[in-house]
Amino acid sequence: MADNFQEALGAKIERARRQGRDHIEINAGELHRAVGGYPAKAGAADRMPRCCNVMREELRRGHAEVIRVTDSEDPPALTIRYDLPRPPLS
Repeated sequence: MADNFQEALGAKIERARRQGRDHIEINAGELHRAVGGYPAKAGAADRMPRCCNVMREELRRGHAEVIRVTDSEDPPALTIRYDLPRPPLS
């Protein structure tokens, strides 16, 4: 289990790179499960923005696109396709 969202995202991207894939699609829910699941309702407002911010920061590095985003689901859904290879996360 990863200690934080950036570590979890980096591990998923690195695993796909080692497998020789040309891209990986990652959903915010996958990152939450990688760091111990979705928070209780009271904590969702705190952790959801951190998760999505990590995903969006990696999106800003280029060669990626938002596949799906919705605020109407519980929890909200964000899926991003990251093209590989990518430079290491900083």
